[in-house]
Formats: sequence, C-alpha cells, structure tokens
Amino acid sequence: MNIEVKIPAVGESITSGVLSIWHKKEGDSVSRDELLFTLETDKVSQEVMAADSGVLHIKVPEGQEVKIGQVVAEIAPGAAAAPSKAAAPAPAKPAVVEKAVEPAPVPVAVVKPAPVVSAPVDEARTVRKKLSPLRRKIATQLVMAQQTAAILTTFNECDMSAVMALRKELQEEFTKKHGVKLGFMSFFIKAVVDALQAIPSINSRIDGDDLVTSTAYDIGVAVGTERGLIVPVVRDCDRLGFADIESRLAGYAAKAREGKISLDDLKGGVFTISNGGTYGSLLSTPILNPPQSGILGMHKIQERPVVIKGQIVARPMMYLALSYDHRVVDGKEAVTFLVRVKECIENPARLLLGA
Repeated sequence: MNIEVKIPAVGESITSGVLSIWHKKEGDSVSRDELLFTLETDKVSQEVMAADSGVLHIKVPEGQEVKIGQVVAEIAPGAAAAPSKAAAPAPAKPAVVEKAVEPAPVPVAVVKPAPVVSAPVDEARTVRKKLSPLRRKIATQLVMAQQTAAILTTFNECDMSAVMALRKELQEEFTKKHGVKLGFMSFFIKAVVDALQAIPSINSRIDGDDLVTSTAYDIGVAVGTERGLIVPVVRDCDRLGFADIESRLAGYAAKAREGKISLDDLKGGVFTISNGGTYGSLLSTPILNPPQSGILGMHKIQERPVVIKGQIVARPMMYLALSYDHRVVDGKEAVTFLVRVKECIENPARLLLGA
C-alpha cells in the first residue's frame, strides 16, 4: 500500500506554504528519513523527510502553493524501476518551402514608405514571478506597522573608539575561551537591555485598550537572508553574558543560512535591533516590528571629525536611530533611551561589569 506524503503542520497560525524544492525526482528511490522537499511559509522554511522507504511518485510540482495536510506525493514500497531506453526520435519531416511571390513593381517617387512601428518590448525585458510567502508576510507587516502605529524616529551618534579598543584587546583570549568572536552586536544588545530597564515604557505595547509592559528582555536581531528579512529572538538577554549572546547569534546565523530557522526562534521579541551598517548604510529610519514599540537602527562606522576638549580629531562614529510608537513612548523617553544606549557604548566597561 502506498504511503501518502502530506504537508506537515508547522505552526498554529500557518495554513499554507509553497513547495519550493523537490530534492528527489519522480521515480527516485528514497530511504526513510531522507530529505524529500523544502516547504516555505510566511515565517519559516522547513525540510520534510520521507516517512518510509520506497519509490517516490510526485503529485504536486515544485513552486506550487499547498495547504497544510495536502497530499503532494506517494511512496510505493519496493525499489525504483530501471529507466527504460528512450525511444528514438521520429525523423523530422522536411520543411515545406513556399515560393515567395514577388510584389508588383511600385512606381519610383511620389509614395513614401509607411513608418516602421516597433513592437512593445516591455514584457521581453521583465521577469514576473509570484511573491514568496515570506515576502508577502513582510510586505503586510510593514504596511500594517505604518498604518497602525504613530512612528517617530530620533537620532544620535556614538563614538565607537572604546568598544573597538576593547574588542581588539580581548578578541584573541575571548575567541580561544568561548569559541566565538566578540562582535559589536553583543555590546548593543546589552546596552539596549540597560536602556530598557531605565525606560520601561519602550518595553511596552498596546493591546486593545490595555498597555502591556514586559518584564522580559527578549531582543530580536534582524537578519537578512536570501528569502528575505527574519528576526530571530535572543531570550533573557539580561541574564546572558557576552559569550552566551555571541554563541546564540552565531547559531541563528548558521540556521538562517541553512534555512532551518524555526517558528519558536522568531516568537516573543520585545524590542528589535537592525544593523544596516553591515550593508554600508550611513543613516536610516527603521520601521517597527509589530506589536513592539521600539527598534534601534545601527549604521556604518565611519571616521568623522569631532570636537573633543576644543580640538578637532578623527573618531570612528556611528549614527544611531530609534524608531518608536509615539502612542506609547513620549519624545523625552525616546531621547533619554537613545542617550543611554550611546553612553553604554562609549563606556563599555559598565556593561562588562554588569554582565
């Protein structure tokens, strides 16, 4: 009896996805727990394995949208049949050549040739394809954020000299001890936690007529992937040291590259950090990640002239941007929050002592 291959449930709120890739072909032999296909949804990408061994018979081609529970293939017990020799192609029929009829001679002069009208070439220069579920979800979320929140952005800049010097001093020993590099993101996550503890309104969100303030410090870190932007969450950042944070970030980066981010990895963030500086962005206004009330934008580190004790000196500077929901957060609170982050980055020793 054939075994049905069905689309598995991958989360309570997910009802459909796209069967993006078949890793086996029609008629292939498959073994139990061997990779069959990849399912893409609006939140995660999931690899689906064979429940038993046998011969694969595909019912739904890749690239099609499928529902949870839908049968997309069957596995027949036994080995795959040997491929039959392809039949020799039938000889091509000789082409029928029609003799061109010469037009009657046209008197020279007087008649002008009609202008040549070029056919439209727009379609030839474009490629049309359906939006992936993740891209559709991103589009919906961004529009919803703009329409439902009173988004305002405040800016500041921070001198990265102290963090850069500290990383250089500790990097070799840190890497040997913990097996991961000490990056900038762990400093910013710890700085955000410090600022959220000082300004709890930014750790709040609107739920109907209620204001819900979180006592957790689960920070989302935006990660760009080939499929689109995802925001895995580093949980309990107030209890984690720098090495723990860097290890979790490295783990998420590996899972994102392999398409193995799970739904649980994306749930429950209270605040988001987005680092456009990795792509060269000098300044931006990040959009909120609903239902959160704040998002911090990091940017490119660039040497700029600054005045210190009356002297113009070159320092590695980074612009910071905090977008916030003005329905929840007052301007004074937002500015105070961002100044607190700046102070923590410019004096990182206080973060290390508190870690």
